[in-house]
Amino acid sequence: MLGALFFDVFGTLVDWRTSVARESERMLAPLGYNLDWLAFASAWRSRYQPAMEKVRSGARGFVKLDVLHRENLQEICGGFGLQDVADHVLDELAWNAWRRLDAWPDVAEGLRLLREKVLIAPVSNGNISLMAAVARHNGLSWDAVLGAEIACDFKPNPAVYDAACASFDLPPERCAMVAAHTGDLVAAAARGLKTIHVSRPDEHGPGKGESKPLASVDLSVGNLIELARVLPS
Repeated sequence: MLGALFFDVFGTLVDWRTSVARESERMLAPLGYNLDWLAFASAWRSRYQPAMEKVRSGARGFVKLDVLHRENLQEICGGFGLQDVADHVLDELAWNAWRRLDAWPDVAEGLRLLREKVLIAPVSNGNISLMAAVARHNGLSWDAVLGAEIACDFKPNPAVYDAACASFDLPPERCAMVAAHTGDLVAAAARGLKTIHVSRPDEHGPGKGESKPLASVDLSVGNLIELARVLPS
């Protein structure tokens, strides 16, 4: 019987694309900037994996995702005509935009129902303060916040999944990774965890997300409320 569910957050639980676009517009439009805000959000997110890969590969030491978000924002500013924006504005944008991400409609209720059955925790590349802020923004309750800071590494490196299981004193086979990204699930399965795919077909825009897993998983569901319904007590 499963003892814990671990959740990817960006894309799986929250709609980062429209949320970051909204927050960027809220902060920058009053300064006179008129951008394609969705393209801006996507460009910012596109630096996410390359930045983490430097840590995963050992090319740089571990830093919190907040640090990478701020560096990545700086890198894209020139392409959007934002090179003259004051540093303190960019600091505030990098800090706040990713803390005000809206959850997909099924998430709050789905997590509430799932928590009645098993331990639940985010296992995200986001740092603890960031995950806590996203949870408070959406009214989500966790049993713990796990992930990158616990392992001092980023998914899909094995240490992240191993540390999550160890934190709950559970063997991997009694834990399941829940994600909308097949790569995350494949990496978790390699460490012995069960795998659950959640459909998020619009993560990167209409029809630009994973509506189904791209590899074999233990379970595939359309949303978290469905998962709560089918998960054994």
